[in-house]
Amino acid sequence: MGKKDQVVYREFGDEPEAADETVELPPNQQQVRIQVSRKGKGGKTVTIVSGFVLSAESLAALAKKLKNQCGSGGSVQGETIEIQGDHAQKLLQVLVGLEYKAKISGG
Repeated sequence: MGKKDQVVYREFGDEPEAADETVELPPNQQQVRIQVSRKGKGGKTVTIVSGFVLSAESLAALAKKLKNQCGSGGSVQGETIEIQGDHAQKLLQVLVGLEYKAKISGG
């Protein structure tokens, strides 16, 4: 039993911060948007997929699956997934196949 586990003083109403408890919705209840953008990327085209209600681990796993399907690199930026290149149609097919309600926005 270490001293770090003991609370010595706590202000009234101050509760310890809860662990990251992101509520995950089933894919068929999520409205996902797919957008192709070049802004702020040095002229490079990226496909941005946003609107997920997933934990960080689930989002990272989904990003890996989408990158593999497109044969391209990418990353998770906050709650969005960025895939290098213009893969809007391919991502739409993959996400609909995974039962997400996906739409291409912008254009």
